[in-house]
Amino acid sequence: MRQRAAALCGAAVIAAATVAAVPAEASAPRSGAAPVAPALDWSECGTADYPTLQCASLTVPLDHARPEGKRITLALSRVPHTADEYQGPLLVNPGGPGGSGLTLAGFVASSLPGEVAAQYDVIGFDPRGVGRSEPALNCRPGHFDPVRPDSLPAAPGVEKANLARAKSFAQACGEKYGDMLPYIDTVSAARDVDAVRAALGAEKVNYFGYSYGTYLGAVYAKLYPERVRRLVLDSVVDPTDVWHDANLNQDLVFNDRHRAFLAWIARHDAAYGLGTGPERVEDAWYAMRTALSKEPAGGKVGASELEDTFIPGGYYNGYWPYLAEAFAAYANDADTGPLVEAYENFGAVDASGENGYSVYASVLCRDAPWPRDWDEWRDENWDVYEKAPFMAWNNAWYNAPCAFWPTESREPVDVANDALPPALLFQATDDAATPYEGGVTVHRLLRGSRLVVEEGGGNHGITLSGNACLDRHLAAYLTDGTVPDGAGTGEADAVCAALPAPKPLESKAASTSSRGSTLHGLLGFRN
Repeated sequence: MRQRAAALCGAAVIAAATVAAVPAEASAPRSGAAPVAPALDWSECGTADYPTLQCASLTVPLDHARPEGKRITLALSRVPHTADEYQGPLLVNPGGPGGSGLTLAGFVASSLPGEVAAQYDVIGFDPRGVGRSEPALNCRPGHFDPVRPDSLPAAPGVEKANLARAKSFAQACGEKYGDMLPYIDTVSAARDVDAVRAALGAEKVNYFGYSYGTYLGAVYAKLYPERVRRLVLDSVVDPTDVWHDANLNQDLVFNDRHRAFLAWIARHDAAYGLGTGPERVEDAWYAMRTALSKEPAGGKVGASELEDTFIPGGYYNGYWPYLAEAFAAYANDADTGPLVEAYENFGAVDASGENGYSVYASVLCRDAPWPRDWDEWRDENWDVYEKAPFMAWNNAWYNAPCAFWPTESREPVDVANDALPPALLFQATDDAATPYEGGVTVHRLLRGSRLVVEEGGGNHGITLSGNACLDRHLAAYLTDGTVPDGAGTGEADAVCAALPAPKPLESKAASTSSRGSTLHGLLGFRN
């Protein structure tokens, strides 16, 4: 699974923490009262956008089965509650795996209705290995530096070059972090979540996760069902196909979303001049890809980098106008400048992205089994490519280190759960990163859950991004646990219409640096 949205910036300097034992009688959040004797030493770390953010850190065991062994540090953030009616901590996670959650706490607190956010301590955290948590992983700096080999292994030499990159990355991870890799996985991260709960002095937590964060939340709920008060899952990972099959399934839907983007360009031919038929526009896009494989734009954007640049359009259609401008400038005027700018804003991987990818690979390769025979990868990805060429091989190489990973894989967690209060799930019908079936599956596995569907929506991460219907359900649930009526049988319990498609930019001079929504810049690295 993958995401090319902008990496989340850290929330200033993280203060050192003092972790103290929490008395049992002080552990339960009480309505109308703040937690007693919090175990974390919070300091101000606000930003211009989120001035009330506070930061702390928490040490946890690397191996939770050996609490007296090596310890690592988690970076935390908080927007404190301000209302007399206190509902406890609300932990938020942006997905990835590999996404930083520090600034997400500020975003969620400021995006919820004020009277709702005021009742919670909104808690962000960088999962183990991520961002400001220590140590932070960066297996192979420069791994994504342009220009990479063409992702399409049409010639043996191209396949060999891509295989060498994948093997080098896996080897570098093992050499640098061999002692950590067995513990960079979702189960260990879920146990970290419970350590955060305990340090906050809370008997139960409220949890709000996007994308991969939905799987983390479901795993936490499976391990600690009695410690879950409310559970919100937005853009839901299918836990029955993590992670090998999930990526192959994802390729198919991303191809559909890319074609939806090209059809949108065709509908706006007056703005882009690339043709009124989607097939003609698609031909022009692949002609651009072929040309860039021979002569990269600006010495930076080859065929692989072009895919990196346009994959974010499958996550969020707010990027479409910027991507279309860059496409049209190249195809119509041989102007490479907008395409290079789009790559730098959407596709390029900086140091935080290298960290996110290192954690992404570490979690996915450890969480669940992958084929170790490259012949199997070759066959299945060519099969997918014949049906869905847009992302198939780019995604294959993104995950290919798992064929050579230096640790053994765990088995996926069965998240089926009948011991939870009603959970609230949100899912768009045309989401590519976490296809719709994942929401339906988790709705079935979490007894009593409710599924709110955005009909016709293709964006990934759909609450707190402008759809008032979805946000009303979210606010009602966080206010008093209200959920839509429904039998919980796998069908949607509530349906909201998708937001309108974007319009072309009013000015061709509009910069891609002003792109997109705040949320979609904060969501995690891949899922």
